[in-house]
Amino acid sequence: MQKNTARPLGVGLTILGALARLMPHAPNFTPVGGMSLFAGARLRGWKAYLLPLALMAVTDPLVGGYSFATPFVYAGFLVNVWIGARFLRSTGNPLRIGAAVGVGSLQFFAITNLGVWLNFPTTYAHTLPGLASCYVAAIPFYGRTLAADLLYSAALFGLHAWLSRKAPAAERVAAQAA
Repeated sequence: MQKNTARPLGVGLTILGALARLMPHAPNFTPVGGMSLFAGARLRGWKAYLLPLALMAVTDPLVGGYSFATPFVYAGFLVNVWIGARFLRSTGNPLRIGAAVGVGSLQFFAITNLGVWLNFPTTYAHTLPGLASCYVAAIPFYGRTLAADLLYSAALFGLHAWLSRKAPAAERVAAQAA
């Protein structure tokens, strides 16, 4: 019975994560990293990749639009989906989820700031010191990204674990009453 509720629950919580993106928030403090890890861990196949991308494409115009960095941002979130699918599919272990969040936040930082460096040659010279300068300038944003990824991953994985335990019990009660 839990198998039947797992996918709609995963889809619903992923959509909830995307909608939380529309709430006012500090720069780089969004639910998308956690939502992407969660989607990879709890959705199957192409849906795990397509749903976060579709939700990003729909909400981006509402929160500032698209930019030169959009392909790098989307690539970073797709890597988060892969991390979730590869390392979190069969676990609810908080330490493992926390480690995946750390790796996901770090790779997102690396990919998106590489995009910044590539797209702003007048700000950051296309040299190794220019790349280092770009990454150093982005460190304050990394702290907010990591904090948001930890918070929203904890919320999504925690809600999923709690609701997964509650849904089968509620269905048994409803079936007995019928």
